Amino acid sequence: MSPRRTETGGRIDRLKTIRFTFDGASYTGHAGDTLASALLANGVTLYGRSFKYHRPRGLLTAGVEEPNALVTVLKGEVREPNVAATMVELHDGLVAVSQNRFPSLAWDVSAVNQLGGKLLSAGFYYKTFMGPVIGPLKGTRFWMFCEHFIRRAAGLGRAGSAADPARYERMNAFCDVLVVGSGPAGLTAAKAAADQGARVMLSELDPRFGGSANWSNETIDDLPAADWARRTVAQLEGYDNVRLLPRTTVWGYYDSNTLAALERVTDHKETPGKGEPRHRYWAIRARSVVLATGAFERPLVFPGNDRPGVMLAHAAERYANEFGVLAGQTVALFTNNDSAYRCALALKKAGARIAAIVDVRSELSGEMRKLAEETEAEIFPGHAVIATEGGKALSGVKLQRFDMTNGTFTGDSRSIHADCLLMSGGWSPTIHLASQAGAKAQWNAARQAFLPPKPTQNWIGAGAFTGSFSTAEAMIEGRAAGLAAAGAQATPAALPPVEAVACDPDPAPVFEIRASGKSFVDFQHDVTSEDVRLAHREGFVSVEHLKRYTTLGMATDQGKNSNVPGLAIMAEALGKPIPEVGTTRFRAPFAPVSIGSLAAERFGDLKPERLTPMHDWHVANGATMYSAGLWYRPMIYGLAGETVEQAYVREARATRESAGIVDVSTLGKIAVQGPDAAEFLDRVYTNMFSTLAVGKARYGLMLREDGLAFDDGTTWRLGEQDFLMTTTTANAGKVMQHLEYFLDVVWPELKVHVTSVTDQWAGAAIGGPKARQILAGCVVGTAVDNAALPFMGIVHGQIAGVPVMICRLSFSGEMAFEVYCGADHGTHVWEALIEAGKPFGLVTYGLEALGTMRIEKGHVTGAEIDGRTTARDLHLDWMLSKKKPFIGSAMMDREGLISPDRLELVGLVSLDNRPLNGGAHIVEELDESNPHGSIGHITACCYSPALGKHIALALIKGGKARHGSRAHVSDPLRNRFGPVEIVSNHFYDPDGSRMHG
Repeated sequence: MSPRRTETGGRIDRLKTIRFTFDGASYTGHAGDTLASALLANGVTLYGRSFKYHRPRGLLTAGVEEPNALVTVLKGEVREPNVAATMVELHDGLVAVSQNRFPSLAWDVSAVNQLGGKLLSAGFYYKTFMGPVIGPLKGTRFWMFCEHFIRRAAGLGRAGSAADPARYERMNAFCDVLVVGSGPAGLTAAKAAADQGARVMLSELDPRFGGSANWSNETIDDLPAADWARRTVAQLEGYDNVRLLPRTTVWGYYDSNTLAALERVTDHKETPGKGEPRHRYWAIRARSVVLATGAFERPLVFPGNDRPGVMLAHAAERYANEFGVLAGQTVALFTNNDSAYRCALALKKAGARIAAIVDVRSELSGEMRKLAEETEAEIFPGHAVIATEGGKALSGVKLQRFDMTNGTFTGDSRSIHADCLLMSGGWSPTIHLASQAGAKAQWNAARQAFLPPKPTQNWIGAGAFTGSFSTAEAMIEGRAAGLAAAGAQATPAALPPVEAVACDPDPAPVFEIRASGKSFVDFQHDVTSEDVRLAHREGFVSVEHLKRYTTLGMATDQGKNSNVPGLAIMAEALGKPIPEVGTTRFRAPFAPVSIGSLAAERFGDLKPERLTPMHDWHVANGATMYSAGLWYRPMIYGLAGETVEQAYVREARATRESAGIVDVSTLGKIAVQGPDAAEFLDRVYTNMFSTLAVGKARYGLMLREDGLAFDDGTTWRLGEQDFLMTTTTANAGKVMQHLEYFLDVVWPELKVHVTSVTDQWAGAAIGGPKARQILAGCVVGTAVDNAALPFMGIVHGQIAGVPVMICRLSFSGEMAFEVYCGADHGTHVWEALIEAGKPFGLVTYGLEALGTMRIEKGHVTGAEIDGRTTARDLHLDWMLSKKKPFIGSAMMDREGLISPDRLELVGLVSLDNRPLNGGAHIVEELDESNPHGSIGHITACCYSPALGKHIALALIKGGKARHGSRAHVSDPLRNRFGPVEIVSNHFYDPDGSRMHG
């Protein structure tokens, strides 16, 4: 027999023994155990170390709200940190380790932090920003010294780096009624809605449906509550219109009654079945929602309330009745309400000795006194626990007479031996989802709790969620909610009778016992009551500021235990009632969600490997490939022994001297067709396209609605109502969305159809002095001389028997042509062009050479069109038509967008002949010890083979006026400082003579 396992009882399978390890030690448990219950059954009391002080911590709860017993679960090389041991189902081979300790859980050197006292009080990390004002660590240098140590100490568990082999799924579901929570209220609601023919989904975060029925020891319909729950679930399983989702946490409530849920499909299995995912993410769209999420029991705030062995009363009752495990052999209880008495009786029946019941209330009801007598416990009404005794386990408690009206103590203190102290500070309805759905929680003075807000979406509450804590009330509300959610009229009906202990649900308004010693409000973040008062003294009195300054209710806790006690202490400090102080808005997720489940089947496809039609040719011919957005493109075609710089310099120089060819299949290509296509393009682009002749192309610029530059590219007019728009590679998807939005929402009357045809075309750009000769040697069906194919002209012909479309335009500054053909023929045409270019010294070049030539020419790309620049900043104001309105024209002349000191595009030349770095700042006066005074930054840089210098494009304040002046590059992260000259961004062939031929 395990040290604390009861001889009988519980919902576990005692015939099935399960072996697992915790911190390397081997243990056994039973099917139906959680890691927490199995360790508790084996006499383990120490589960973790606290976040800041590294104090020893034991179990506080039995459910998802557990703040202390956070462990790391290991599966091979994969580690999942910060998992509540109360939510880990036991299975053969389970391996778990404690966290936030060194060298071991029992002996943690960081426990010395407890001596830090006020140095580690609330906001200590913020205060290190300020630092001392004397010595070498003055100002921010003190923070920079401390930052390393603070960052190393931050966090609890350590994330793993091994690839996760698990599979995840994503599901979309639609239902008439979603019921969240399967306690008596939720089960009754689900059955009532299902009986009306509604499509019902019932979610339960635990493995067993039934909620409190599994551990309350009540009787429903002459059956033990747990048996009644099983019978009801069996009935629901027989309905065709009901879907049951155990192990499913509904973690987010969004607009239009859309809820997010996480189903833990195989976490409880040693080996998943074939094809089974680990987690399944559900996006549920429900016509109506029934929230039957229950309530969380609150801890009381008193000195030593975090010692291992101090636990919430209902958690101990659940461990005894559901798992057959005693929280302690000799138990004391400390309460401000009636529910603890029922827990005391449950533990007495399970075999524990109840040493004492300490109640802050001086007057007890006859029913509670009778229950206390049945437990054979000594009763201490009008008393409070003022301290706990012990080290890594509880050995006793100290109590003293207490006047709850003024918080004073009288008489001598008294010690009572106990290895477990159960506390109950009242109940807080689990209103997280309702809060996420919108509106403000409502304070209820009788319940001393925040109740759900008035619904702003189509949801209905039932049971403890609404503050109705008795099972009979919960079932009445559940039935009414189920009928209403299904659209049926509530009719009188006899519900199953309930036999339960009659408890007054209203607690005494006592949240804290102010005595000597650390009293914890938030166990997960080591926030004490004094931290809350310190926040008040330092002016952080807003609930939002309180949360962030003290970290109260942050991370995985999200205020489940600590929210109301913390607000109550702040309210007392302010001298205001709790509802006036208010509460924070709960936010998603309600409980931690695996990132894998959010990606689901899309894992690996979020950044797919998009390959051009000529990809295999590039690889076979020595190209070094790299990712450019979603595409893989050649970086260089390096020769043996060449560096990247040597390769791109060779490629760019050869292109300028003779000819080069580059794969441009990745450019976004959008077919814009219809009677109003020209009108649409006039509205989309800043310049005119309706005047463009058929068979010609024009360079265009798009603005966002706020007047800032969005994208640029050429658009070709193939017919009166047929245009081919090209966009930058990175912005293809965004531009498509942009066009569709305006056609669908703003101008639905326009007769225009847009189609993404990026993948239908293969493209090659061939440029250089010999480019036209190369084309003339392989193109048939059309001439390519200046008369037939002028600048921005379009012709149709064939290359190697394949139809092609050729436009004369340039990105490199040389005479150049873009050749498009069907994607399936891309490699064939590419090889034909290369073969035709061999006599002329044609080279293939990659993105590095392409970028070099575009920087030399001063063309802009996404590095300059960065969402902050305007057409004027980029010297493209000549493209702003004054004859028509266009997207962004109404906003582009705002005062801030035409200010003379805006960042403008310029060129830079390195004066020390050293490379420049993208992102480096430009300053007028160099100060290497204290870099400051930035007037702009570098957007793109390279070594220019045409100029024989290191050059860059940059955005500089008042840039054009600075042409010919000198400045300095200031790049402290890469230790690069030096002089530069500010020049025009058109380094090469500024008059365009080479491009126009």
